[in-house]
Amino acid sequence: MEQTIINSATPAIADLVRLAQAGNSNLQVDYDKEADVLYINFGAPQKSDDAQQGSDGIIRRKKKNKLIGLTVLNASRYPHATN
Repeated sequence: MEQTIINSATPAIADLVRLAQAGNSNLQVDYDKEADVLYINFGAPQKSDDAQQGSDGIIRRKKKNKLIGLTVLNASRYPHATN
């Protein structure tokens, strides 16, 4: 099981580092399997004052016009996602 997790995580490491550097070095990721929603927070989770959903199914959450997080709906539909 441990090796399976490592094998699954390894391809995403470079992307996660780029995402952390672009948003905030304190990157938090949470996945709700039942709802198939991926939450990505730049810093501690906080309430947004603006949220916009794009046609890609990604909700961009902002506070004071700064991106603070992403909510990815139907996250398992993206390439390389597994159940």
